[in-house]
Amino acid sequence: MKNFFLVGIGGFIGSIARYYVSKLNLQYDIFSIPVGTLTVNVLGSFIIGILTGISAKSELLSAEWRLFLMVGLCGGFTTFSSFTNENLMLMHNGQFLTVLIYTSLSIILGFIAVYLGYTTTNLL
Repeated sequence: MKNFFLVGIGGFIGSIARYYVSKLNLQYDIFSIPVGTLTVNVLGSFIIGILTGISAKSELLSAEWRLFLMVGLCGGFTTFSSFTNENLMLMHNGQFLTVLIYTSLSIILGFIAVYLGYTTTNLL
């Protein structure tokens, strides 16, 4: 039961953080790309990369902290379902090039971010 609460509290915090970052969608219009969701997914990838690197290299994060931070916080913060829905809406609007750019940026930048987060832990 403790693990459910850890994931739930982490998810609650991550979701609130996602809400504030996703407001960037309302402030910036760069090729109609949902900038807030892109930012959340890349930043979440970077954070989970750091946490994975720390977990692989030390006992600094207990199983409970990993659940709270990786499953709860990062899971609540990142927005793959929002990402796919936004792509669907862009497709419905005939913005196929934007879908291609947005999807490519999300995957490439997300992978780079998780890699950089993971390799950053080599500096610790």
